[in-house]
Amino acid sequence: MTPERPPYTAVIFSSRRTASTPGDGYEQAAQHMEELARRQPGFLSMESARNADGFGITVSYWETAQHARAWKQVTEHLEAQRRGARDWYADYTVRVATVERHYGPGTGSTGRR
Repeated sequence: MTPERPPYTAVIFSSRRTASTPGDGYEQAAQHMEELARRQPGFLSMESARNADGFGITVSYWETAQHARAWKQVTEHLEAQRRGARDWYADYTVRVATVERHYGPGTGSTGRR
């Protein structure tokens, strides 16, 4: 779900999974990280998708860049980042952006196109 009013910060995590193994802990860790992120100050929302080839994108939205930076430093999140780099991801990229406007059906458009 897209936040209601820009500006806000988007953290865009693009990744390619390694071959997953049942019981490798990935699904549980991903669910726990989402639950943990939702409890952080400044968290607005999150969207995520992954295709059958293992390519995925998760976007988390934060009130400010400072809130997004604070999330990056949460101890459990740091541990998940290390494990992800070691065990779950063949490759990944993190992008951080300020959203100045958004528009589309159902977004409650607030910006000019």
